[in-house]
Amino acid sequence: MHRKIVHIDMDAFFASVEQRDFPELRGKPVAVGGNQSRGVVAAASYEARQYGVRSAMPSKIAAQKCRNLIFVKPRFGVYKKVSTEIRHIFYEYTDLVEPLSLDEAYLDVTENKKGLSLATQIANEIRSKIFETTGLTASAGISMNKFLAKVASDVNKPNGFFVIHPSKAEAFVAQLPIKKFHGIGKVTAERMEKMGIKTGEDLRKFELNNLIKSFGKAGNYYYHIARAIDFRAVVAERKAKSISVEHTFENDLTSMEEVEIQLSALGERLKERTGRLNFQYKTITLKLRYNNFETINRSKSLSGYCDNLHLVDETIKELLAQPEIMKLPVRLVGIGISNLLLPHEGDAVQLTIGF
Repeated sequence: MHRKIVHIDMDAFFASVEQRDFPELRGKPVAVGGNQSRGVVAAASYEARQYGVRSAMPSKIAAQKCRNLIFVKPRFGVYKKVSTEIRHIFYEYTDLVEPLSLDEAYLDVTENKKGLSLATQIANEIRSKIFETTGLTASAGISMNKFLAKVASDVNKPNGFFVIHPSKAEAFVAQLPIKKFHGIGKVTAERMEKMGIKTGEDLRKFELNNLIKSFGKAGNYYYHIARAIDFRAVVAERKAKSISVEHTFENDLTSMEEVEIQLSALGERLKERTGRLNFQYKTITLKLRYNNFETINRSKSLSGYCDNLHLVDETIKELLAQPEIMKLPVRLVGIGISNLLLPHEGDAVQLTIGF
């Protein structure tokens, strides 16, 4: 039996909340985070995206791309509150909800509380209730597994949905450009294209052993998604023991200023991802990977547990100031917190959320 998986993705979530709450921002290019001269963009409205403004972009560059860009300060408390309202709607239909961040989640609706047979009906009911409750739009992807549902949710954004029926899944993946495969980043996509892999059909021609030899353990994942196969279940109520965010860059970072800007952006992503958790942490880790693929991790453990994420920014700056930290150009940066103390956690397993 095929599973019925729905991926719900809010449309330009942070920016849309700001436009909802402040009518003077509606229809205008908005960047959440940063300002004209410093910082990074945490989120961009669709009006801003038309100019090429994207999240994690240095604010100075964003302002150059869009001269009339409006910068607003993030309000993570508000975003968390809205996210909680949306989560309550999900639970009206299923308890199998796997949040990925404040603005997106997987839902397994194979067996649902409403007794509905069509996942499409469930997805559209959820989208309608989200709009009625919050005034915000969401996009949905519906299919038989998480990979396909995630890809489908991007097809008709914003405020749309797309279904990949099991009978058409392999044909859909065959024509899908590699750069649109969820789980294949820009660097890997470019590497694949140099190998002659431009679509799912091209990827399917490679044997499992060859993919593992070329891409390590990820080769197993690539082999299966090229055939529209994804064995991952929707996992609810996960308990984290570590949380990290990282980013690999298309072009290496060559200055300390560039690294600091990107780490600032990751700090905002970390706050977003941890917004739904009630926890304290004790250890902060900085991760850098150089252009020769050497990877270093620098950590600092606090004297006691802390629930103030602003301390992460200060500690990362301290770790970044260590001697010879910029000995080579940097291709990846990451931030993590660990030794988490969760309320009533019991025997929680270690988990790293998001990369």
